[in-house]
Amino acid sequence: MGTWEAGTLASSFPTPSPSPEPQASEAQREGRVALYVHWPFCVTKCPYCDFNSHVRASVDQAQWQAALITDLAYEAARLPGRRLASIFFGGGTPSLMPPATVAAIIEAAAAHWPPEGDIEITLEANPSSVEAARFAGFAAAGVNRLSLGVQALDDDALKLLGRPHDVAAALAALDVAQAMFSRVSFDLIYDRPGMTRESWQAELARAIGFGTSHLSLYQLTIEPGTRFAALHARGQLVMPDEDASADLFALTQETTASAGIPAYEISNHARPGQQSRHNLVYWRYGDYAGIGPGAHGRREGMATLRRKKPEAWLASIADAGHGMESEAPLTIKERTSEALVMGLRLAEGLDAARFAARAGVALADAVKPDAVARLATQGLIEADARGLRLTAAGWPLANAVLAAIAQ
Repeated sequence: MGTWEAGTLASSFPTPSPSPEPQASEAQREGRVALYVHWPFCVTKCPYCDFNSHVRASVDQAQWQAALITDLAYEAARLPGRRLASIFFGGGTPSLMPPATVAAIIEAAAAHWPPEGDIEITLEANPSSVEAARFAGFAAAGVNRLSLGVQALDDDALKLLGRPHDVAAALAALDVAQAMFSRVSFDLIYDRPGMTRESWQAELARAIGFGTSHLSLYQLTIEPGTRFAALHARGQLVMPDEDASADLFALTQETTASAGIPAYEISNHARPGQQSRHNLVYWRYGDYAGIGPGAHGRREGMATLRRKKPEAWLASIADAGHGMESEAPLTIKERTSEALVMGLRLAEGLDAARFAARAGVALADAVKPDAVARLATQGLIEADARGLRLTAAGWPLANAVLAAIAQ
């Protein structure tokens, strides 16, 4: 069994925000499950998006409600005796779901797994697909956290990103969301073509001024198979260079930390105690059930994947009683790799005890000690008896650090 050398390495990493579950032991966490529900439909397909999203002229809402509840029952039968810690409705555009469908899924999940008293139920919404009446319906259904896809506070940028709303619509939706839900987050995409340090600083300051407890701030990336990838390949979409991107990332961390909403994960920022508890399950490599087209899941060392195409998923539900495409045990190497990738994204880093429990191998045995020592000397990582974490200097280089230290 590997161990870390005693002592704490110097680090300039910002102090992590308090965990939303500071008293929970590993045994207590093991009794929990998170539920992810994928709604695959959108009004339009954004040119940067590589998520499993589809545009359809019409959707049989009753059929989809019944199918999602059937898929849920399949997962629940394989994770008996758990407590339901969180539900996350993602997509696609989940705000296109009728509130009655959301309510039915929440009710069915609670019937399978007793919900914890502070259960977090998040729904992603787009400003162009919902209005006040639908927000109220989601709140009445049990949603207590809304994540709003604002994406930019500039109308020209929204047009570039292919968003069907403008800034005025986004801010109107945000006002309604903050009136309806105690916890609200919204997304912004930065590092966009033509963006300067000054323009992002002003946009970010404006975003912080709205007073939400959580912000997801993503650097624009060119994903294969997207319309942006084709434009980029033809030289019709020019991205900021590496130095400019690094400067925008550093500005983002400094600005949010100064405003009391520091990063707790590379792209996610929250006021103390307001972190996304559902997403922390992913990053801490906990168990979660994933239902709906293309949904991934991790349960007790098994990797699950649903069929991606909505019609194929529905056919599988009808034929087999679930939408599964594959269901297979993960090897120790696969679990180790996934736990490293996820945990290094967090400000708190990798907890050695949790890593061993989830990956099945000691953290010290999953990394190259010489590489850890070298990168620690360079000020990129910090390692001690508690675990391993990136420093402020190492965070922008997370992929390179991971490649260097993984066994």
